[in-house]
Amino acid sequence: MSAQVERLFPDASEPLKIAARGQHIERWVLKRKDFPEGRAGYLSWRTALAKHHAARVGEIMDEAGYITQDVENAQKMIRKEGIKRNAEVQDLEDVICFTFLKWYFAPFASTQSPEKIERIVAKTALKMSAEGRARVLEEFDLPDALAEKFAV
Repeated sequence: MSAQVERLFPDASEPLKIAARGQHIERWVLKRKDFPEGRAGYLSWRTALAKHHAARVGEIMDEAGYITQDVENAQKMIRKEGIKRNAEVQDLEDVICFTFLKWYFAPFASTQSPEKIERIVAKTALKMSAEGRARVLEEFDLPDALAEKFAV
């Protein structure tokens, strides 16, 4: 995540860098098995995780002496509050999507049906900024059916 922030946003603020580093802090604390099965349970787990990650990062930033504004900005980014409306929240989402595509997509895709992969890629593209989607098309050699999901 940190490498993607530096590469994609070399002038990133410190709160954005911290949010990228802390977006999965203590992910083991809230176990998926402790939430209901199915999509609703999964989404509930993800929401609870985001709140936990944001709270922990906020605590650490407070202890380190960061100003309230920076702490709150990092927490908003981690909770994805203002995606598509807040530039730094969107920047973090683009970093998350690039990290997924670069490091996790190929192994994950090999375990899924082509239809499911198309849905996941479409959802990933929708989360990204127009600049992020354009950059995906420049940097990744995607099959046409997947590349069209990123068309700006």
